[in-house]
Amino acid sequence: MAERRAFAQKISRTVAAEVRKQIAGQYGGSPQLLKNLSVGGNATSNAIPLTEAVEPVDFEEYLITHPPLIESGPLRDLIEFPPDDIEVLYTPRECRTLGQDVPEEGENDSHVRDCTRSYTEDWAIVNRKYHKLGTAFNPNTLDKQKERQRGLPKQVFESDELPDHSSYQDDQDDLKRRSMSIDDTPRGSWACSIFDLKNSQPDALLPHLLDRVPNEEIDRHNEDQRKSNRHRELFALHPALDEDEPIERHCVPDVPKEHFGQRLLVKCLSLKFEIEIEPIFASLALYDIKEKKRISENFYFDLNSEQTKAMLRPHIPSAAISTLARSAVFSITYPSQDVFLVIKLEKVLQQGDIGECAEPYMVFKESDAAKNKEKLEKLRSQSEQFCQRLGRYRMPFAWTAIHLMNIVNSAGSLERDTELEMGLSERKGSWSERRNSSIVGRRSMERTTSGDESCSLTSFRPATLTVTNFFKQEGDRLSDEDLYKFLADMRRPSSVLRRLRPITAQLKIDISPAPENPHYCLTPDLLQVMPYPDSRVRPTKEILEFPARDIYVPNTTYRNLLYVNPQSLNFANRQGSARNITVKVQFMNGEDPSNAMPVIFGKSSCAEYSKEAYTAVVYHNRSPDFHDEVKIKLPASLTDHHHILFTFYHVSCQQKQNTPLETPVGYTVPLPGMKWVDNHRGVFNVEVVTASTIHTQDQFLDKFFALVHALDEHMFPVRIGDMRIMENNLEAELKSSIAALNSSQLEPVVRFLHLLLDKLVLLMVRPPVIAGQIVNLGQASFEVMASIVNRLHKYLDTSQDMHGRNSLLSSYIHYVFRLPNMDPNSPSPGPGGLGGSVHYATMARSSVRPASLNLNRSRSLSNSNPDISGTPTSPDDEVRSIIGSKAMERSGNRMSSHTESASFLQTLTGRLPTKKLFHEELALQWVVSSGSVREGALQQAWFFFELMVKSIIHHLYFTDRLQFPRKNRFPERFMDDITALVSTIAGDIISRFQKDLELVERLNTSLAFFLNDLLSVMDRGFVFSLIKTYWKQVSTKLYALQNPTLESLRLDFLRIICSHEHYVTLNLPFSLLTPPASPSPSVSSATSQSSGFSTHVQDQKIANMFELSVPFREQHYLAGLVLTELAVILDPEADGSVPWCVLFNLSFTITESHNQWGRPGGPGTEEQEAEGNSMISQTVAMAIAGTSVPQMSRPSSFLLNPQATRQHGSFSAESSRSLLICLLWVLKNADEMVLQKWFTDLSVSQLNRLLDLLYLCASCFEYKGKKAFERMNSLCSTERSPSGSAFGSQENLRWRKDMTHWRQTSEKMDKTRAELEHEAIIDGNLATEANLIILDTLEIIVQTVSVTESKESILGGVLKVLLHSMACNQSALYLQHCFATQRALVSKFPELLFEEETEQCADLCLRLLRNCSSSISTIRAHASASLYLLMRQNFEIGNNFARVKMQVTMSLSSLVGTSQNFNEEFLRRSLKTILTYAEEDLELRETTFSDQVQDLVFNLHMILSDTVKMKEHQEDPEMLIDLMYRIAKGYQTSPDLRLTWLQNMAGKHSERTNHAEAAQCLVHSAALVAEYLSMLEDRKYLPVGCVTFQNISSNVLEESAVSDDVVSPDEEGICSGKYFTEAGLVGLLEQAAASFSMAGMYEAVNEVYKVLIPIHEANRDAKKLATIHGKLQEAFGKIVLQSTGWERMFGTYFRVGFYGSKLGDLDEQEFVYKEPAITKLAEISHRLESFYGERFGEDQVEVIKDSNPVDKCKLDPNKAFIQITYVEPYFDTYEMKDRITYFDKNYNLRRFVYCTPFTLDGRAHGDLHEQFKRKTILTTSHAFPYIKTRINIIHKEEIISTPIEVAIEDMQKKTQELAFATHQDPSDAKMLQMVLQGSVGTTVNQGPLEVAQVFLSEIPSDPKLYRHHNKLRLCFKDFTKRCEDALRKNKSLIGPDQKEYQRELERNYHRLKEALQPLINRKIPQLYKPVLQVNSHRDSFSRMSLRKLDV
Repeated sequence: MAERRAFAQKISRTVAAEVRKQIAGQYGGSPQLLKNLSVGGNATSNAIPLTEAVEPVDFEEYLITHPPLIESGPLRDLIEFPPDDIEVLYTPRECRTLGQDVPEEGENDSHVRDCTRSYTEDWAIVNRKYHKLGTAFNPNTLDKQKERQRGLPKQVFESDELPDHSSYQDDQDDLKRRSMSIDDTPRGSWACSIFDLKNSQPDALLPHLLDRVPNEEIDRHNEDQRKSNRHRELFALHPALDEDEPIERHCVPDVPKEHFGQRLLVKCLSLKFEIEIEPIFASLALYDIKEKKRISENFYFDLNSEQTKAMLRPHIPSAAISTLARSAVFSITYPSQDVFLVIKLEKVLQQGDIGECAEPYMVFKESDAAKNKEKLEKLRSQSEQFCQRLGRYRMPFAWTAIHLMNIVNSAGSLERDTELEMGLSERKGSWSERRNSSIVGRRSMERTTSGDESCSLTSFRPATLTVTNFFKQEGDRLSDEDLYKFLADMRRPSSVLRRLRPITAQLKIDISPAPENPHYCLTPDLLQVMPYPDSRVRPTKEILEFPARDIYVPNTTYRNLLYVNPQSLNFANRQGSARNITVKVQFMNGEDPSNAMPVIFGKSSCAEYSKEAYTAVVYHNRSPDFHDEVKIKLPASLTDHHHILFTFYHVSCQQKQNTPLETPVGYTVPLPGMKWVDNHRGVFNVEVVTASTIHTQDQFLDKFFALVHALDEHMFPVRIGDMRIMENNLEAELKSSIAALNSSQLEPVVRFLHLLLDKLVLLMVRPPVIAGQIVNLGQASFEVMASIVNRLHKYLDTSQDMHGRNSLLSSYIHYVFRLPNMDPNSPSPGPGGLGGSVHYATMARSSVRPASLNLNRSRSLSNSNPDISGTPTSPDDEVRSIIGSKAMERSGNRMSSHTESASFLQTLTGRLPTKKLFHEELALQWVVSSGSVREGALQQAWFFFELMVKSIIHHLYFTDRLQFPRKNRFPERFMDDITALVSTIAGDIISRFQKDLELVERLNTSLAFFLNDLLSVMDRGFVFSLIKTYWKQVSTKLYALQNPTLESLRLDFLRIICSHEHYVTLNLPFSLLTPPASPSPSVSSATSQSSGFSTHVQDQKIANMFELSVPFREQHYLAGLVLTELAVILDPEADGSVPWCVLFNLSFTITESHNQWGRPGGPGTEEQEAEGNSMISQTVAMAIAGTSVPQMSRPSSFLLNPQATRQHGSFSAESSRSLLICLLWVLKNADEMVLQKWFTDLSVSQLNRLLDLLYLCASCFEYKGKKAFERMNSLCSTERSPSGSAFGSQENLRWRKDMTHWRQTSEKMDKTRAELEHEAIIDGNLATEANLIILDTLEIIVQTVSVTESKESILGGVLKVLLHSMACNQSALYLQHCFATQRALVSKFPELLFEEETEQCADLCLRLLRNCSSSISTIRAHASASLYLLMRQNFEIGNNFARVKMQVTMSLSSLVGTSQNFNEEFLRRSLKTILTYAEEDLELRETTFSDQVQDLVFNLHMILSDTVKMKEHQEDPEMLIDLMYRIAKGYQTSPDLRLTWLQNMAGKHSERTNHAEAAQCLVHSAALVAEYLSMLEDRKYLPVGCVTFQNISSNVLEESAVSDDVVSPDEEGICSGKYFTEAGLVGLLEQAAASFSMAGMYEAVNEVYKVLIPIHEANRDAKKLATIHGKLQEAFGKIVLQSTGWERMFGTYFRVGFYGSKLGDLDEQEFVYKEPAITKLAEISHRLESFYGERFGEDQVEVIKDSNPVDKCKLDPNKAFIQITYVEPYFDTYEMKDRITYFDKNYNLRRFVYCTPFTLDGRAHGDLHEQFKRKTILTTSHAFPYIKTRINIIHKEEIISTPIEVAIEDMQKKTQELAFATHQDPSDAKMLQMVLQGSVGTTVNQGPLEVAQVFLSEIPSDPKLYRHHNKLRLCFKDFTKRCEDALRKNKSLIGPDQKEYQRELERNYHRLKEALQPLINRKIPQLYKPVLQVNSHRDSFSRMSLRKLDV
């Protein structure tokens, strides 16, 4: 490990065990020592509740009084702070260039010197050597995790091994095609089954399984096996906490360095014209047309041949190599679509305007060179003449531009280095690039340039451009304004430029992203950039950027350049012939022409520097525009002599005049200047740009620096611009200039930030002496510092880290800030720096120095000064002697009382050499500040805190005080200030967290970091008391408000404090706590007396070590705080509105970090920590396991008690995992002896709680499976919801990104295959490791409790955890160990399983069988061995093993019924293996055992075969349920198995959401249980048997145990399952009630509870009764709400008949199917048709469309036919009395009806008078709902209605509809109008009128029909009455718009009524003879019908 502490490397690795012995020896021996170790054990101290902070121990005192007794070694290092904890390093700053760029030595003023120092001095860095070991730097980052996860074995999991369903499907399809007959019993033939089994192959047998070996040996062997090849680090397997940045992480800021944008390398390769006659010069620059700004300086180059250059020999001396560059690096900070690369060409001045000079270039073609040879010769000789005469002048020639983003974007899209040709061809579209022919085809490059595509220049492919067209320059359009217009125009598709005639040429340029550090590079100042191997090579130039917008980066290098850009000149109004004008620019240092300085940079192919520069000439233009740039290197210190001289010349181009004419005027310009005016008319415009890190160009900064330097130099008066400041008003000016810094521009403030802050710090520490007075500027400096820091924070918020720290400021503190008096020249431990003059430690330049001035601290001043004595008395005395009295009023500044004792200082000039200490001054200023200043400081508290810490460390380091005891390091008043500061800030946090959360969060973390830092340098007890101050203030408010935000603030605070690298040491881990003096009311100490081995004093302490007692909290202060938080949360008594996840992260991180740095050696010495730190870790464990905590009225009922449900949030899964993994970590790493002692001390309830936790661990770390990872991967791209945030409402969500714990998956969505594989491997290893730890712990618990009397209850719990872990998804590796442990457990405590924990015996059988059918052979081998031994054990105990037989048979049934992916082939193997064991078992050869085993195995095999059949019908739910039903029926004699199958059926129904059927299965199960219970025990309150359940369902009676073959429940192994108990019955009934409730059958819920209530009443279980009555209230409430019944749909019924021999069993069977509510006929028809179609082939299945009786002879024998008819429940009239509600009409249904219309001649429909109707009534074998969804039809009867009866039914129906619509509440106008329309509407065919006319117009001739006639007449009477009611109702409902419609309806009604009147009033006289008693024929109606019974 790289970070291993240096001193840890010398340590020889002692073995953990030895260290433990050592410690035990020391502590065990001396009672005296134990006394010393007791901490505050007085009785009163025990009374501090957990919600209050305890007083910390006096840490430093404690260290002195309790020297550690351990020899040096790893443990000793845990206990002590390392001596070399902190150091101050001076690291030289990296310099990019070969030489440092500093101004030439000379009389530089102090500002220049300061700037230079600021850019060259070393970084002063405080290094906390071991900081990297703190949690902040050691979080489980992903890379680190990956490192630790190397070489993990892949665990084999059955769930991953399962075949996909595809291969499985094919076998299924074959099965489906076979016939579907089911044997009558669920049994196949014995013989064939046994034959199968005998021939199958067993798995390998385990060796030595049957040997008799002592238990101890088995345990030892198992343990060795378990402990081998384990993964060392548990946390490496736990997914790292999902935090981008843990809150305690303080990033090291970036080193301040020069700013570069995105860098682009441009290489100019060649420039070729059609004719080559003269030298051409080029310049390149970048322009941003949106900002209208040139964004780089010019890059000058030329590509002339040597021969061409020779033409200029007379004018140009030899060229410097720096001017020969042909490639340049451009920097672009703000790349955009608007950036162009503009290339301008110039040539030597010649006669004629630009157009004339360019003409030859346009006319001549290279191909015609021979033809035009003479003309070219002539042109060439002309050029030579001009070069000789006018070689020093240039003229503009041509230009072109390249749109940069087009190149970048298009180059990005090509596969290789690209060649682009740029030209203005005739194509439409934008000005786009043409590819070389090789690429053209690939994609057309018509790329428009609008739209901001991503403008990144860092990663495009290099491109080679060929520019073919140049535009000639227009003499009157040379200004930048014109250029921007051209460039904007260029982007338009129809560019004006396109119409111009171009100059054809070929310019080849390479454009590519600049490499990281290119060789041979020169800076804009011509310094060589490293690496620069050879100075003779042609260089590349870095081109200075003029950023488009401000850039905020502090200066770090010296640069002092000036760019002069002459812009225009206007000589139009002048006399004289000035036409060809050039401007000569010179930088002068005096008036004499010889004073021109060689500081003007050369362009291309010329000298490096020259004394003058000329602008290009525009021919015959009296008011030319210029586009030249003159770059000047400014001297560092400017004086009044420096100025720029412009001289204007007229150049005569023709030969006739001898000399060029000098212009009339030369202008001089002092620096800097913008515009010159001649008689108020603009004559000459020039722009001056400085690029300087010396000149601030901000008046406020200039003034401030000038005044500060004036103090330094002590030279008065001070001149600033035109002002002169005398000494007497210097103080006022200084103060105002400090205040005025707020007005300065932000950009220069940032550029000079380092210098500015240095000066302000200096002013605070060294009050200057002005005119003999000490001037205290502390307050002013503090104020302005705060405001500057806030400005940066506000405007530069992009450069902040997650704690809101501005990176510019944090890097200032980290690298730049140092105490002004820490002079590296002094013999202090820093490396040497610059001379003393730079550091202000010097006294003022003074001749007189009174000897009494004994002020300086030793070694802080330069000892090279002989006048200064070096032995002070005490620092405070010195200050006092100077100040006189100790005038330390809080109100004023401490230094403000200026007394006579300073009067002698008036002889001194310069500063009073008082050195305040910066941190003390800062703390003081902060404490006394108020108002906006205090607010400003609070906003950026982190800045001042960090400054203070760095200042403290510097001070301690350089005064050698780091060796001092911590108590003596700081004066009292500084400590007071700090205390005041912490207290007020804590106050701010709690008073403002609701108003300004963001500020408070920053403040809170800043304070925490501050205290964390102080722990390294100050008195630790003092810092703990500060923590307590904070804690107390926050807690008080927190418990008053119960606000989760406040809680999370406190946890963040704690987390940061605890991330200290010496966390373990800070917790004083090395002392054991003595027992508290008063017996604390703790359960653990109470039980420890009775524990197995509490003989030794030390044993008694074991439990106290793990108690969160007051002494514990005082001594292990930080751990105490964390655990207190945990305890308060876990205690349900306290209010738990706590953000769990934050806390868990906290405890998790701390535990995690112990794992890494608790020991100096890093993870290498895992166990060594166990003892030394066992307390801390153990406490974590104990807090988790919930030991009692003193002061809690009862043993704390921890969260594991399921009844203790609380209103507020429970843990999210994530939190539980974090908490439990801490527990597992402790259990894995703690010493076994310690654990044993601890377990011994625990009470039974506490141990059980621990077991519950282990149980949770097993579930929590269960392996999810590879498929789950893939599923999650596909899911997380669609939905990402916050997972259970425990923060309650949304407002409290944390605003900082790093706290969002609900980013469930990492931000990157779709993971690669390999990543998923890796995740699955890790998850598998974590699951295995976690479960192995659980197994280890269980083994220790078993060893511990096996000697105590409480073992029964505990062992049951152990077994439960073991079984649960088997049930989870486990790896083969774990299961091997698990079965080994289980076998050992059974052999040690056989009675446990077979006598007490019978349920668990059943569970065990189920688990073992489940694993016997595993697809992995090792799992099968172990499981079958376990199962065989289980039977053998059982046999040995009682010589029969009925119980295991019974349990195994039941298990198999339930396994087969429920398991989806159950494989009988594997199980068959395991059964064979068991048989093989039985055959080879020599010991039991003589007994009946092997025969019994054989019987059992064959029986199991039979069940297996049954279930294979079930598999065939997996897809056909009805068939499957029928089969299960039949198997269950076959078990009528074996109640346990029948119960199992009923439950399997219930499970299947629930899966398909048939809740009613599931409920019925449960009711049947309950009835079955009740039957046997009533035989077993006669309790009045229990149900008598199934009779009791009749009300719930009439089908239940089939469960009655009345037949002869009923087994007696007393028989061994019968009815022994967990359900055949009272509790089992209650459970079944509760489940049934829940299912009924889900099915919406609330009435049945009531019936179920009627059976339950007496049981609870008998048990006086008020809680249960309350719950039940609550549920009943809910149920009845729902009934009331849904009274109409439409809201609860119970089901739709269909008659389904199957015909055809293809269908096997089903042929000619008729069923009623129950389908979900509102199923349409088409749906069920489609479902069955497609299902059977799939089975037999689609053309083989046909659905009969009508409902007529089927004649089988007429059907095609080769097809399967299905007839489906919708049926409705049928009730006789008498039944309707009882079936009142909607529920009644849908429950207990056995009869159904469907109607078929027919006429006597065979048609279905006819006229009214011939329309008959057939009603078919079906009766089923059981009532619906039943335990299955289809029931056979056992009886059929038909009723035929005559036409008049049909008419009566119709009319009755219509009348009912009317009545319903009229009286409906609330009224429904639409429905009412619909019914009315159908009743009285004129157009209704076969409407009421027609019915009346057909049947009522004549009295029938057949007297039998009299009654019907009369009944119909009465129906009509009723009908008209109802119509009238309905009309009246409708009238009241309609709006005015429906008035007409209503009238129409009324007219129709009257018409109908009139027509009906005569028909209704005609009575049949015979019926009204008084002789007849009418009511004797109540049922005449149905009796007279023609009945045809079909039974």
